[in-house]
Amino acid sequence: MLYDVKDLSLSEKGRMRIEWAQREMPVLALIKEEFKQKNTLKGYKIGCCLHVTTETANLMIALKEGGAEVFLCASNPLSTQDDVAASLVKDYGISVFAIRGEDRDTYYDHLNKVLDAKPNITMDDGGDLVSTIMKERSDALSGIIGGTEETTTGVVRFKSMEKEGVLKYPIIAVNDAMTKHFFDNRYGTGQSTLDGIIRATNVLLSGKNFVVCGYGWCGKGVSMRARGMGAKVIITEIDPIKAIEATMDGFQVMKMEEASKVGDIFVTVTGNTHVIREEHFKNMKDGAIIANSGHFNVEIDIKSLEKLSTSKRIVRDSVEEYKMKEGKKIYLLGEGRLINLAAAEGHPASVMDMSFANQALSAEYLSKEGKKLENKVYSVPLDIDRRIATLKLKSMGISIDTLTKDQQQYLSSWESGT
Repeated sequence: MLYDVKDLSLSEKGRMRIEWAQREMPVLALIKEEFKQKNTLKGYKIGCCLHVTTETANLMIALKEGGAEVFLCASNPLSTQDDVAASLVKDYGISVFAIRGEDRDTYYDHLNKVLDAKPNITMDDGGDLVSTIMKERSDALSGIIGGTEETTTGVVRFKSMEKEGVLKYPIIAVNDAMTKHFFDNRYGTGQSTLDGIIRATNVLLSGKNFVVCGYGWCGKGVSMRARGMGAKVIITEIDPIKAIEATMDGFQVMKMEEASKVGDIFVTVTGNTHVIREEHFKNMKDGAIIANSGHFNVEIDIKSLEKLSTSKRIVRDSVEEYKMKEGKKIYLLGEGRLINLAAAEGHPASVMDMSFANQALSAEYLSKEGKKLENKVYSVPLDIDRRIATLKLKSMGISIDTLTKDQQQYLSSWESGT
C-alpha cells in the first residue's frame, strides 16, 4: 500500500479522535452498515481530495467498508490532521497522501499520487483534483464515470467548465444539497470560523466591529455566530438581494471602502479573489485582524499586504504581524487559508454527518447511474437529500407529521378553493 504521511506513530491518537467524531455521525454510520452488507462499492476505486480530518476519516472508512478501494489526498496544505492521516493508513489500510504544512509541489505531487491509482469516481473539495485531470492528467480520464464536489468554490469552477464544454465527466454538486449548504455552510462554518479566530488570537469578540465579506450561507453563519458573541457585525456584499437580506436580518451593510476604516476583525467568505485589497489595507486601523474562511487563499491580497509592509513576524501560532510603513500593524491569520482548519479542527462532526452522507450516497448513485449521465454538473437527487434529512431527524429523536390523504388531495387539486 502506498502512502505519504508525517508519522505513523501518531496513529493511536488519530484513531481515538476518529472514534470520537463517529459518535456525532449517526447517519453516516447507518449508511456504512448498509454499504457493508450490500458490498455497494465493490470493484470501484475512489480518488478523494478532501480535508484530512476526523470527519473525513469516517467517510473514507464507510467507502472502504462498502467495498471500494480508497485513495485520499488533502484539499488544502494546512487542513491535514497528521494523526488522523496516520491512523487511516495504519489502522484502516487506506492510502493517504497528506502532510500538514506541505509545500505547493508536495501538494500537487500528492494529487497526482491519487490520480496514479486510476480512480473510477472522484471526490473533490475545491476542484483541484478534477482541474488537475483536465489540465495535466488526461490519462486518468479513461476509467472515470463521475465525481462529486463538496464546496461552493468547486461547483462554480465545474459549472464554468461545463459552460465552456471542457468538463469531461459528470459531477454531482454535493454542495448544493439542502442537507449540505443549509447546515454545513451556515452552522458548521459559522461555529468553526469563530473557533479558529478565537484559538488563534484569544481576543474578545464582544464589542468589536466584525466585518463579514459575503452574505451567502457561510457568511450568514459567521455573522449569526459573531452577533451571538456580542460583536457589532458589518456586512459587505456585491449582490443587492443578499445585501437587502442582510439588512433585514439586522446587520449594517456598507461598501468595503467604508468597512475597512472601522473594522476590528475581517472575515472573507465569498469564494472570489482579492476581496480585501491594497486600498483596504491602507484604510485599516492599527491592530486590525484579517482571516479567511473561503476555500482558497486568494480572497485576501497577501502580495499587496507584503508590499505595503516593512516587516513581518509570527507573533502567535497562526498569527502573522505585518508592520506598515506608517507604523500601524495588521494581523493575518492562518496564512490567509481556511481559518477554521488552519487554527482549529474544522466543522463539528454533527453537521459533517449530513455532508458526508451526501458524498457517500452520491458515490453510490454514480456507481449505478454514472455511465448514463452527460458531462454536466448535477444536483444531488432530491430523494437522497430527503432520506438524509429523515435519518438525521431520527438520530436526534425527532418525529414529524405526514400528509393525510385529504391533505394530499388538496395539494394536488386545482378545484378546491375558499
